[in-house]
Amino acid sequence: MSTSELAVSYAALILADDGVEITADKLQTLLKAANVQDVEPIWSSLFAKALEGKDLKDILLNVGSGGGAAAPAAGGAATGGAEAVAEEEEKEEEKEESDEDMGFGLFD
Repeated sequence: MSTSELAVSYAALILADDGVEITADKLQTLLKAANVQDVEPIWSSLFAKALEGKDLKDILLNVGSGGGAAAPAAGGAATGGAEAVAEEEEKEEEKEESDEDMGFGLFD
């Protein structure tokens, strides 16, 4: 990440923390007030457009909760199927772990 990107990121976080709408003009004003010299205005525009209509605090608080987990199964029939899958996985792991089945060991 470049210094410009980092500076604009911090400026966006400051605005979000104060509850101020994140716009390119406000980002540039904050960067000038912080005496950050080498930030091109395109970075402020890009960040403002990317965060337009979004709550930055909400984004930061929900970073790790991104919908990767499956919904819990409903009903008893689905639970039985999950148990069968778990048993099959255990059998596969046992087969993979056994070197004796192949007729040789690591130091033979």
